[in-house]
Amino acid sequence: MSTLERLGVGALRATISSFRDAVRDHAARINRLNVYPVPDGDTGTNMFRTLDAVVAELERAPADELVATCKAIAHGSLMGARGNSGVILSQLLRGLVGALERGDDPSEPATVAAALDAAAKAAYTAVLRPIEGTILTVAREAGQAAERAAAAGAGLVAVLAAARDAGQQALDHTPELLPVLKQAGVVDAGGAGFLLLLDAALHVVDGRPMPVPPPATEAELSGAAFDEVAHRGAGDVSELRYEVMFFLDLADEHIDAFKEAWGEIGDSIVVVGGDGLWNCHVHTNVIGPAIEAGLANGGRPSKIRVTDLFDEVDEEHRQREAGLHGPSTAGLPAVTTAVVAVASGQGLAELFGQLGVQGVVTGGQTMNPSTAELLAAVDAVNAHQVLVLPNNKNIIPVAEQLDALTDKRVVVLGTRSMPEALAALVVYDPEAPVDENLASMQATIEGTATGEVTQAIRDTETPAGAVQSGDWIGLVRGDGVVAIGGSVTAAACALLDHLVTPDHELVTVIVGEQATRERTDEVLAWIAEHRPDVEVEVHRGGQPLYPYLFGVE
Repeated sequence: MSTLERLGVGALRATISSFRDAVRDHAARINRLNVYPVPDGDTGTNMFRTLDAVVAELERAPADELVATCKAIAHGSLMGARGNSGVILSQLLRGLVGALERGDDPSEPATVAAALDAAAKAAYTAVLRPIEGTILTVAREAGQAAERAAAAGAGLVAVLAAARDAGQQALDHTPELLPVLKQAGVVDAGGAGFLLLLDAALHVVDGRPMPVPPPATEAELSGAAFDEVAHRGAGDVSELRYEVMFFLDLADEHIDAFKEAWGEIGDSIVVVGGDGLWNCHVHTNVIGPAIEAGLANGGRPSKIRVTDLFDEVDEEHRQREAGLHGPSTAGLPAVTTAVVAVASGQGLAELFGQLGVQGVVTGGQTMNPSTAELLAAVDAVNAHQVLVLPNNKNIIPVAEQLDALTDKRVVVLGTRSMPEALAALVVYDPEAPVDENLASMQATIEGTATGEVTQAIRDTETPAGAVQSGDWIGLVRGDGVVAIGGSVTAAACALLDHLVTPDHELVTVIVGEQATRERTDEVLAWIAEHRPDVEVEVHRGGQPLYPYLFGVE
């Protein structure tokens, strides 16, 4: 192909589409750059899902109109933003196309350079306390390098190449700016994702090949490749298309070889059983070898089930998009202040409903709802004042955009966990103004300590000691990891020992989908023995990845 000297509307659209595809292909590696040991809302997945919404919006806009294209990118990124990384990416894209739209000649190299610089500035202004060593730093260095190249009279390719080179240098330097990155031996995940935008632009403008996702480094895998894969939890399906499940008759002495074979071709691996019968689950791109691995060493698969995850996700996407219009308010009582809450399990959704929540949005760790999904819930409730409970730190930035997108008054109560939400809802008064509810609910949260039990997905150092992939850990808001255990019960009891002090009166236990009755009984027995004076409430939340959530009042 010939090199383009100007960035026309067609090239801009192609760049965004190529960027989306690249983030999809690299999402798994970007997710692995997450430096924290908990299974969180993954950066790569959130960026991909945000860009997927942008491309969908582009497909509805006239292909030859710059203004319509820029507005589609801005609107799609705003409404599709998921998680903190999605919100920052949204601001970058909106700053970029806003500058292109305002420029005297949007396709000129100087305008493109100014747009890259404007993108970084827009992202910085969107963050209350910008942190260096993140995607913000990478975007700023890239934008400034583009401006310098344009000022020196460089053409479009040279401007983009200067931005890409400077961005790479900034990304390589992020561990020096953020000690947590240096300790983990990785670079910033969001910055790595942003560079793919510049790769996409150079691919469209100059025909340069898109980067191929590199294999995981030793630091990323933390020396425990199979365990990390097996315990990653609710996975990202952007890379792996098929879910393969079957029962396997195989002698116990051959099961490790079978698992290793699956570890070479798949992800989200779960193999449970014994005494010659195993229940097996894997995400993979190759169905045949997945089944053949079961046949090796005399194994006999049965009840084989294969699911196309792409189709499954597309169907979920269609259902969720169809629900964006929200239910009619006709069936909801009119109230002064309605509550919209994010829930990560069916049990929690039912609990919220019993406490007066009018709008429940599915979401939480690994599944951050978009701005559009939250907005649909806000529009559906039967009130002009709405209080939103994000219940996850990664969803708060998305929720904070809602007030500007609706005629209703929307206030965000910055709940970071489900137990905080339950405590706050106890004092919720649907007939009181939103500011009055905000004050009383915030005061309740401040008197509540919360903790979570989950399984580490990577090795790291914490104030509580060294954590290895597969360890069970207890986390407390503001303190991070405070307990480490070889079992979920051990971690839960150690966390409660840290959380529950003599001045506490009530412990709320929210049981997740991984918790068994036996383990829960052991936790309750520990409370009865070691904290006999506290009252205990147990609720079945059904949340994934976190077997136990605790609230202490």
